[in-house]
Amino acid sequence: MKPRIIQHLAAPALIASLFGLAAAPASASSHNAAEVAKWTVAEWHDTMQSMPEGDAEQGKKLHDQTFCASCHGDHGESLSGNWPRLAGQRAEYTYKQLIDYADGRRSEDNRSQLMIVVSEDLSEQDMADLAAFYEQQGLPETAKPAKSHPAHQLISVGDPARLITPCSACHGSNGSGGINESSTLRGQPEVYFIRTMKLFRDGYRDNDVAHGMSQFAKPLTDAEIAALADYYAAE
Repeated sequence: MKPRIIQHLAAPALIASLFGLAAAPASASSHNAAEVAKWTVAEWHDTMQSMPEGDAEQGKKLHDQTFCASCHGDHGESLSGNWPRLAGQRAEYTYKQLIDYADGRRSEDNRSQLMIVVSEDLSEQDMADLAAFYEQQGLPETAKPAKSHPAHQLISVGDPARLITPCSACHGSNGSGGINESSTLRGQPEVYFIRTMKLFRDGYRDNDVAHGMSQFAKPLTDAEIAALADYYAAE
């Protein structure tokens, strides 16, 4: 990905207009257009290896200058269930998502348009700085749900009959984060979690390397997705 010169988005009117976009999946045409630039495992490995060292202090400045707090809160804590929690998120994951928005791999629903506008003007260093800032904020303290929780089986064991790997294998104990680009799930708002899982399951979001999430989400029922959302959001 070629470096980009940041043009700070001091344009509240633009952002305000994008807030009004519906959360519906993207049209078939825009979805198909995004399919032209998929990651291979080798390409993502090379990109991750060349990820710049992030500067959290500079990332905080970018967070403020690009109005990230409007959706994600002053420290990435998320202001509503519609937006993901970025505080404590793995830097590699945040960096990858920003690249994917900027390069057209993520355009799964109308909400994506806001992130596309923001990300396409960021350089790789900017992205790494933002990622470092959010990772530095730390995760919320949550109590691990009891084994009786309806999602516990999927989290800890998975479902071999449906070829579903345990969520903890990639996302860590209690959603605290895995390795490389695997995301941290702890504390994610339920509304956002459910929407994201359904987008993976229904084929609208497919920027995952080797289609891991797309494969594991496909067999899940609405009830199972809701249970997983409750598990990871549990205080």
